Amino acid sequence: MASASRIVAVLGPTNTGKTHYAIERMLGYRTGVMGFPLRLLAREVYDKIVAARGPSVVALVTGEERIVPPRAQYWICTVEAMPEGMGCDFLAIDEIQLCADPERGHVFTDRLLRARGTHETLFLGADTMRGPIAALVPGVEFTRRERMSDLVYAGSKKISRMPPRTAIVGFSVDNVYAIAELIRRQKGGAAVVMGALSPRTRNAQVALYQNGEVDYLVATDAIGMGLNLDIDHVAFSSTAKFDGRRMRELAPNELAQIAGRAGRGMSHGTFGVTGDARPLDEGTAQAIMNHQFTPLKKLNWRSADLQFGTVEALIHSLESSPSDENLIKAREADDLGALKMLSRESAIIARTTNAQSVKLLWDVCRIPDFRGISHAEHSSLLGVIFEHLHGGGVVPDDWMARQIKRIDRTDGNIDTLSKRLAFIRTWTYVAQRNGWLRDESHWRGETRAVEDRLSDALHERLTQRFVDRRTSVLLRRLKQKEALLAEVNDKGEVTVEGEFVGRLEGFRFSPDKGAQGAEAKALKAASLQALAPHFHLRADRFYNAPDTEIDFTEQGGLMWGGDAVGKLVAGADALSPQIEVFVDDTAGPDVAQKVERRLLHFITRKINALFEPLLALQKDEELTGLARGFAFRMVENLGVLPRAGVAQEVKELDQDARSALRKHGIRFGQFTIFMPLLLKPAPTRLRLVLWSLAGGLQDFPEAPPPGLVTVPSIKDAPQGYDTMSGYRAAGERMIRIDMLERLADMLRAEDSRSGFEAKADMLSITGMTLEQFADLMQGLGYKAEKGEREKVKPVDAVVAETGTPAEGLPVMDAAAEAENTPAAAPAEAGEPAPADVPAGTEAIEDAGVAPIAEEPAEPVAETPVAETAAEETPVGQAADAAVDAPEMEVFYTFTWGGRQGGQRQQDRRPQGDGKPGGKGKPRGAKGGDREGGRGKPGRKGGPRQDQGSKTYSARPPRKEKQIDPDNPFAAALMGLKQGD
Repeated sequence: MASASRIVAVLGPTNTGKTHYAIERMLGYRTGVMGFPLRLLAREVYDKIVAARGPSVVALVTGEERIVPPRAQYWICTVEAMPEGMGCDFLAIDEIQLCADPERGHVFTDRLLRARGTHETLFLGADTMRGPIAALVPGVEFTRRERMSDLVYAGSKKISRMPPRTAIVGFSVDNVYAIAELIRRQKGGAAVVMGALSPRTRNAQVALYQNGEVDYLVATDAIGMGLNLDIDHVAFSSTAKFDGRRMRELAPNELAQIAGRAGRGMSHGTFGVTGDARPLDEGTAQAIMNHQFTPLKKLNWRSADLQFGTVEALIHSLESSPSDENLIKAREADDLGALKMLSRESAIIARTTNAQSVKLLWDVCRIPDFRGISHAEHSSLLGVIFEHLHGGGVVPDDWMARQIKRIDRTDGNIDTLSKRLAFIRTWTYVAQRNGWLRDESHWRGETRAVEDRLSDALHERLTQRFVDRRTSVLLRRLKQKEALLAEVNDKGEVTVEGEFVGRLEGFRFSPDKGAQGAEAKALKAASLQALAPHFHLRADRFYNAPDTEIDFTEQGGLMWGGDAVGKLVAGADALSPQIEVFVDDTAGPDVAQKVERRLLHFITRKINALFEPLLALQKDEELTGLARGFAFRMVENLGVLPRAGVAQEVKELDQDARSALRKHGIRFGQFTIFMPLLLKPAPTRLRLVLWSLAGGLQDFPEAPPPGLVTVPSIKDAPQGYDTMSGYRAAGERMIRIDMLERLADMLRAEDSRSGFEAKADMLSITGMTLEQFADLMQGLGYKAEKGEREKVKPVDAVVAETGTPAEGLPVMDAAAEAENTPAAAPAEAGEPAPADVPAGTEAIEDAGVAPIAEEPAEPVAETPVAETAAEETPVGQAADAAVDAPEMEVFYTFTWGGRQGGQRQQDRRPQGDGKPGGKGKPRGAKGGDREGGRGKPGRKGGPRQDQGSKTYSARPPRKEKQIDPDNPFAAALMGLKQGD
């Protein structure tokens, strides 16, 4: 910076001509740069200078717009886009008081400390900046400019009484649109100006106002940043705004910045409040009129000395603290937040290995979040752009084209078009970066064309009618306090005074989604007033509706037909859920209580019907001792209990206790203890909902499709889901509990020590292929050894094993065949699986060893039926060659894969009392733990029960273990033994 450079701070209130003064000073030099806080304001000044000097010497540079002629002398920019190191003669920063802004202040502070013209530098802004500028800028001169007109507080006025040439200020999009629609209806129309609008849309809207087509302007606080309009009165619809993190009241100097737009040149202006805004207190009003505000003490600062060695070094330099007492560390900006988020991705870190790549990452992170969707989504988009730039040097044309094509649509309402405009700004920004695209001029033209089309479409929507006849009728009738007539058809569509206003979904009113702002409020107010009697009539009809019209969803929702009327919430226990109703507050407590009672009746009856056996078990007062405790466990687990978790309790149950429990339908399976009636689809569906509620799950797992023996296992399913759904997880699939017990019956007849192969019946009841069955068996604790062997042809088997019987010779009768074939466990008639597992089953669940026969029976080969037709010999191949070629088949040998050690395998053979190696009665004997066959267990004179498969051994009989006389059950055991 040259020593002759002059630094001047031109301070004062609004309407003092500061910006006009700076333009005149710049045009007195050969080159100059001016920085403005808004793209709109920069465009306005650009147009003025182009009108004075021509477009060939004026450049416009913003984040989304770049017009740079070859002989550019005067650069009009947003503050963030100001070029550095140009050595221009003149430099000016407008609205310098934004150094104190928590979001962008650090950028203005950096320009205050480092940006200089070689001959003259001007800082334009409020007088509150005098102290910080004097402390931070050596040799600065101060010039105060007084307001050219008076600004007077006019108090509060209704929108309907606003004078012409009024600007009404709101601080949210919804508020601006609602006011504009109200003005449209009452005053004939209003223009809309917001900072998020494109310059093209904003200029078109301002033209409506400036040309006198409309007398009212509805705007955000964007008009406070130097936009020069012919405004006589400024009305605040609110004095609070959301600053990006929280709602806060505006300070007097911020209100003054906006209010000062009233009264341009020598014309006096007024300001006040309207709508829901409270009148300003006297102190605030006087401060605004006299332009006396609390001086600023601290300015936001972020280091400009950035270290690009590593990402960590860059973040550290950005987070460094200032050394000057007049500066405070700025809060984390969006660009720094994006950098931190991307620095946690390994793919990004792997690419940032040098200063050049780190600087590229920082340039990408500085892309503003125009979309405002979420920090994570914005960072994800930045990561993709960085990877394109780092990997290929440029953003691919086809990828860029796809992003723009999704936005290039002019259909939709105002909000939709506004969002598309926000989205296209991202790609406009990318197109303005040098070196990021192969053909920058092409993409700048493309993004500008899309922005122009969206801008024109948005302007068209903004200038259309804001309120239709429907809202006008409703509001007029409400003002007249007349009773409104509402009708609800069978589809739930609500009409008030013949106009469609929304839908009644159950007991909640959903206004027409096409209504926005004031129209939506008017619709809802009028509709709810008219619907009051309908809520009571609807509640009466619902209360008297049959249960068949009500149902619950698998997520715990309660439906009346197609409408959600409530949901289940956790109660004192799983079988006693509570109800949360979906009823509008305006319907009244009587309606809500009636709906709640009806839903409670429904779910109570549903539980009583579907869980009748379980509730009977819960209420059985004859159950005592261990049986009552076990019944409690069954109720607690909704009728399905894995046996492994209660193995000890099952052992401790005597036969009387088991008999009492079996009377309630409880079946003691090898793997699961369950009530077969509760495995049906309807109880299973409700059980999963009740279990999910009691467990506090966020997402309720759904019941498997009914009727399937096996279903795929669900990864990441909640603990116990398979049991509650009536299945047991085993490998990649889950098998239905009752069918698993049938399979267990078959497996008990096999030699699990020496190994056995899957029978056709095993595959049949599971509906699996051999490979799937092997996975299932491994999930149940078995080892599956895969092998391959020569396939025995049926005719060979006949010759090798039995010979070819002569026609008419007798064959082994069924009784003789049964004598040498291991008997399968019989099943109860009408039941899918046996009831109790034979005593000794605990050896599987507890000791981890499957019960096996002491000596495997000699297998009896089935006599296959010879094929009726011989296989054809392929053409060109000798018959002997076809016979010699062996055909191979895959088979699996299954052995128990549980824990070894402890008792010997033969000592773990299932016995009647369920204890390994004990002397209890064999399966199916009187007093045993086996259901099945044609008679009841223990019934005198009943048919003989299955005693398990026969075994043959050359060993001498094993010496029986003597009964311990100190055993409290010794007498009973001796009696049983003598009875045998």
